[in-house]
Amino acid sequence: MRPQTATDTSADTSARTSTDLSAVTSTDPSTDPSADTPTGPPIPPPSSGVQLVHDLLLHVPAFRGAYESHVFRQGGVLPHVFFWDVVQGTVRSFLAPEAEPDWRRTLDFLEERCGRGDTAVDEVIVTSFLGDLPSPHEPGHGIVRQLGPVMAAKFGRMRPQG
Repeated sequence: MRPQTATDTSADTSARTSTDLSAVTSTDPSTDPSADTPTGPPIPPPSSGVQLVHDLLLHVPAFRGAYESHVFRQGGVLPHVFFWDVVQGTVRSFLAPEAEPDWRRTLDFLEERCGRGDTAVDEVIVTSFLGDLPSPHEPGHGIVRQLGPVMAAKFGRMRPQG
């Protein structure tokens, strides 16, 4: 590109700038890695609840089968719905300690996550885990005495009678 001189007109400068920009912005599809990228709306990052499910699977891999079944049935991850399976597996393990998934690992993970202050995560844990734990007259209710301090406080506010 040659330097602009005083004799250049504004129309000449505008035309040259437009041409120069098109040369910079046009790409050869054969060398542009984004040319094969499908068009459409961007995929949003996972919600806190979905991330909670994914993190739980990393911490307690024994939930993988329940997760795969859930995704197949639901067509995706629905954290509140999936946590029904988490409650069932956790209580089953509490009643038969050798059973997987390990209820202690599950409670430790949820306690740590419940203490972070993420309201979306707290909503899943409180509503769809703590809220579905067995009532005092049901088998496995003793698991509520094993809750960590953060979850125990939330459980006590939600279900003061146990």
